[in-house]
Amino acid sequence: MRFDTKIAVIVRDDLADWQKLNVTAFLSSGLAHATDEMVGKAYEDASGNTYLPMFREPVLVYAADSPGLTRTRTRALSRGLATAVYTEELFSTGNENDNRAAVRAVAADDLRLVGLAVYGPRNAVDKVTKGLRLHG
Repeated sequence: MRFDTKIAVIVRDDLADWQKLNVTAFLSSGLAHATDEMVGKAYEDASGNTYLPMFREPVLVYAADSPGLTRTRTRALSRGLATAVYTEELFSTGNENDNRAAVRAVAADDLRLVGLAVYGPRNAVDKVTKGLRLHG
């Protein structure tokens, strides 16, 4: 099935594996709140156990270097796409309030991005991720 929208997570390519996974998970959780239709319905197995809903469409994960992340963030913001960021400082904070303060303390052009997630119309997300390679 081809969706009209697209979810992309971009992770800096020089991170440790645990950091890449952590950043991907946090950024995905941020995007889950972008719109109501982004998340599907709850799951249920044949035994009657219910499970939390997930995104209704695939998540494409890309790798990028620091300049690639910065370029992608700039493109995403200029197109008004729903965007989540993860900066280097967030690896050393211990709670949500400190996370927000760490991002708020740095001007946009000086953010030390390690990850970025974007959601929006497929063609717009394709344009902002142009030139990036799929992670893996």
